[in-house]
Amino acid sequence: MEAETSFLKNRYWVLRHGKSIPNERGLIVSSLENGILTEYQLAPDGINQAQLAGELFLKELKERNIPLEHVCICYSPFARTSHTAEVVASVLNIPFEGPQCKVIEDLRERYFGPLFELMSHEKYPEIWELDEKDPFMQPDAGESANDVATRLANAMANMESEFQGCAVLIVSHGDPLQILQTILDAAKQHRGSTCNNLASIIQAVKVPSILSQHRKFALLTGELRLVI
Repeated sequence: MEAETSFLKNRYWVLRHGKSIPNERGLIVSSLENGILTEYQLAPDGINQAQLAGELFLKELKERNIPLEHVCICYSPFARTSHTAEVVASVLNIPFEGPQCKVIEDLRERYFGPLFELMSHEKYPEIWELDEKDPFMQPDAGESANDVATRLANAMANMESEFQGCAVLIVSHGDPLQILQTILDAAKQHRGSTCNNLASIIQAVKVPSILSQHRKFALLTGELRLVI
């Protein structure tokens, strides 16, 4: 299988984790220290969403004649994303502890800072308003949209170096996946210019006018999307 986009070796799908216990409780859980706790994994509805996403992904693989041995699942270390990835792997009958499933720390949730951590979801619009004004500005010692884009670029480089000709499923979180789609969409438009490799293309599109628009790529919990 060949990727349709010349500067990438693989095809990529993104999956936002299923509905989690923090989603149910209306809590922001964005630090790695809190995020890996099992008390913040999927809620029962989220397990069902992950199951459905796995079935949809399997259907899309069959439609494209992509064999399961060419599938890789890369996921954030947070409990809600690793739980989602494990459910999807089970649907695909891929061993979760095997070489086709890989945890990548750079796919973790965006850290919103100590003033937002474990606070209400109602505070998210404050962060997104800041992103629209200046995506390079950090909210309360947390990560800016640009900070997240930088580590997602590292994650993409990692996956591109490790896999070739694969269907890669990225299991991550709302903000990181919005930002990843933003930079990859811009990269598709940008390729063919003076930049000729992934790192230089992403660096060229990591600008305020592009990063400030990441909300338009929002995903629902458990939503699967082919990106590139």
